[in-house]
Amino acid sequence: MSAEVSARIGMVNFINTAALYEVWKETVHRADWLVVEAAPAELNRLLYEGNLDLGFVSSHEYAEHPDRYQLLPDLSISSTGAVGSVFLFSNVAPHLLTGEVVCLSAQSKTSNELIKIILEDFFGVRPSYHLPIRVGSVTEGRAVLAIGDQALRLKSQGRFPFVLDLGEVWQQHTGLPFVFAVWAVREEFCCQQAQCLGEIHQELKRCIRLGRERLPEISCRVAARVPMGEVECLAYLQGIELDFGPDKMQGLSLFYEHLIRRGEASPQALPVKITTRLSNLAA
Repeated sequence: MSAEVSARIGMVNFINTAALYEVWKETVHRADWLVVEAAPAELNRLLYEGNLDLGFVSSHEYAEHPDRYQLLPDLSISSTGAVGSVFLFSNVAPHLLTGEVVCLSAQSKTSNELIKIILEDFFGVRPSYHLPIRVGSVTEGRAVLAIGDQALRLKSQGRFPFVLDLGEVWQQHTGLPFVFAVWAVREEFCCQQAQCLGEIHQELKRCIRLGRERLPEISCRVAARVPMGEVECLAYLQGIELDFGPDKMQGLSLFYEHLIRRGEASPQALPVKITTRLSNLAA
């Protein structure tokens, strides 16, 4: 790390972070905090390899490497019910997908594992899973998983007769919210930069508070990126939850139980480690 940079922060580059990130870009002016924008899978890699100190990463990344990270309290990308931007688009009814190709996402391990749980454990089918030949490709299978802005675009096109919102299906079967992304911090940064971490944590929460107050304005600003209507964008952003309360922890822990049982996560992922090095800072 260069002497001028005290923290390297990973930020998801989808509009689902707009309530936070639009305010951050306007109001946080710290030359010593370097922000890197990328899709969740890329942020996962950068954090794991030590090229970021903390960031919004897929929930699955923590489950794979719980020895490397602690989680920031109060912050997530989650939904209680429909999330509106994580969909399985299918040409056939989901219960008919046994033996059919389901094209996964190159952008999020969390969503890939969630759709496997939904199809296999909730619907009782056994598809064949393929990663896309190219980013954004939706032509290889009978069904395709899409997340983020790509999912919003596909939904607006109406190309598929069957559309499953993964957050909605998860809640229907578990009664719990689903946590798609968490703020993970490398262990050494927690130990060595506790004051800096506390400052970042407070700024993130401040931006979310202001972003929620300004959500109609922010939705008008970002709708054109997808593109989608301003009213539709506001409804979508209102459904994105950025908190990390006890119900979210319960939902995340249940997801990790599924992953551990399937051999897709370290048993050390439970109980989840929330950093305690913020306790001396005002909320």
